[in-house]
Amino acid sequence: MAVPAIDSKTGSRLMSLDAFRGLTIAGMMLVNNAGGWPDVFSPLKHASWHGWTPTDLVFPFFLWITGMAMTLSFAKRVERGEDRGKLFAHAARRSAWIFLIGLFLGAFPYFHLATLRIPGVLQRIAVCYLCAATIFLLTKVRGQIVAAAALLLVYWALMMLVPVPGHGAGVLTPQGNFAAWVDQVFLTGHMYSQTKTWDPEGIVSTLPAIATVLFGIFAGHVLRLRAGIADKCAWLGVMGTGLLFAGMALDLVLPINKNLWTSSYALFTAGLAALLFGVFYWLVDGNGWRRGIAPLTIYGTSPIAIYFVAGITADLLGESGGAKAIYSGLSALMPATAASAAYGMLHVLFLYLVAWIMHRKGWIVRL
Repeated sequence: MAVPAIDSKTGSRLMSLDAFRGLTIAGMMLVNNAGGWPDVFSPLKHASWHGWTPTDLVFPFFLWITGMAMTLSFAKRVERGEDRGKLFAHAARRSAWIFLIGLFLGAFPYFHLATLRIPGVLQRIAVCYLCAATIFLLTKVRGQIVAAAALLLVYWALMMLVPVPGHGAGVLTPQGNFAAWVDQVFLTGHMYSQTKTWDPEGIVSTLPAIATVLFGIFAGHVLRLRAGIADKCAWLGVMGTGLLFAGMALDLVLPINKNLWTSSYALFTAGLAALLFGVFYWLVDGNGWRRGIAPLTIYGTSPIAIYFVAGITADLLGESGGAKAIYSGLSALMPATAASAAYGMLHVLFLYLVAWIMHRKGWIVRL
């Protein structure tokens, strides 16, 4: 899925958003493809539980970007008088395809349906996109703000106030938290194989992830409704700083945690996304900076297609022994940590080649 990054006022492509999305996808490919997981360079690892690393920014940044692109696309179509029901049907169809692709990748290559992981990265993107699109189409800006606040508040209440059998309320351990308990009740046998008793893209933790998309929608409103590059960047800076500090403050009582997608994590990462995008917007669209951004914009054109190719390639290399052979060869030339990073970079370069070929041929995958 690549919702076109179109400026709703000028009708031109928003190059800064294309570049930001490309950087995020390249980062996702790097952190998802390590040759030797025990040897991964520490910034390329997820935090073990509470806390965060640069790797923990990739997924929420993508959801945030999805929200911003949705605003720029949908708002223009609504203003043209397009039927909101048809826009919802379009969003539902796109979400269904993304969800099914996620299930396919989870099943590939053996398709053991009895143990198929039902949640997943693409599945979460699909659900969050559809829910955020529904909120966008049914409400105005104020209603969207209320919806985001309600999602974060409800999730906080569920995690901190609802007692979990055998553990009690407010327990945030991997086994004792409310989100894990819900996953165990409804998804036993169909969760992430590395965690088994809970899923990082589980049912309840999807609520604050929807809020992450809504925060991207708010940033899209800033670009639509404010006049002038400086004014827009200032609003992005204020929004980003406010969300960042709100997340840091909430971290004192509800720790920043990617696996749980805590409300503090949603606020904190949305703040960082707004601040970083503000820099991209000021440089690229405000000052016409184009040097070096072409690879990023190419990478960001068909992100779901690149994610699909990456998933299939990783599985084939793993099952065939190719991944082990490549990593062993790299390890013979350099330290293990460097070899792991080099293996990930080879994936990034290979997938860029795929993206470049698609770009040259004009193959843009829009679901």
